[in-house]
Amino acid sequence: MKRSGLPVFVQLDGRPVILVGSGPAAEAKRRLLERAGAVIVGEAEDARLAIVAGDDPEPVAVRLKARGILVNVADRPDLCDFTLPAIVERDPVTVAIGTGGASAGLAAALRQRLEAVLPASLGGLAEALKRSRAAIRQRWPDAGERRRAIGAALAGPLDPFRDPPNGAVERWLAEPDAESAGIVRLRLRSADPDDLTLREARLLAQADRITHRADVPPAILTRARADAERIACAAPPTNLPGLTVDLEMAG
Repeated sequence: MKRSGLPVFVQLDGRPVILVGSGPAAEAKRRLLERAGAVIVGEAEDARLAIVAGDDPEPVAVRLKARGILVNVADRPDLCDFTLPAIVERDPVTVAIGTGGASAGLAAALRQRLEAVLPASLGGLAEALKRSRAAIRQRWPDAGERRRAIGAALAGPLDPFRDPPNGAVERWLAEPDAESAGIVRLRLRSADPDDLTLREARLLAQADRITHRADVPPAILTRARADAERIACAAPPTNLPGLTVDLEMAG
């Protein structure tokens, strides 16, 4: 089974990137690289990344790969070491959408939907949280408590899909409302992750660990944080630090 790639954001400002090709596809890639601040160079130059957009890309891709360069080939996912996502920007927030090369059209359609629902103020919210980083750390010195407090705020007064008023972050800090640590038990009504309530989804995203019965499906467990510990057990252990979400199926 082919595995999907690992999404990463690469800082290209001032770094060389090879661009080989001409025509509309190559010009589109050039604009993308220039916007990221990359220094665009030719095939003979030294670089870690290369983008190829042309009528006969295979020989070029083979030569570049032989030099240990990671290559993206326009419209040829079978030749790609990495793919370029569709992007929604709310500076400094960037949302990247990839399909592993399966369908650029699908990625574009998802981008258009997200453009419509993500408010223009999202970047301002990110900047306000950045400015308040020291105050947030002072209020919640423990990393787990801090993560839960921020998660609860972003599911409520700082909802990123709404347009929070000026000073919303400061008011939240004045009246914090974080999920408490301990064990939260959830009885799931459905094995379909799309049926999770907003509270259930938020708790899964905040939990330090997930304890669960054997019949809880993997599709539910994947909604938890990637670094959250998963423990299959008949009953959750006691006296665990941080937030534990215990899952069982109803019925």
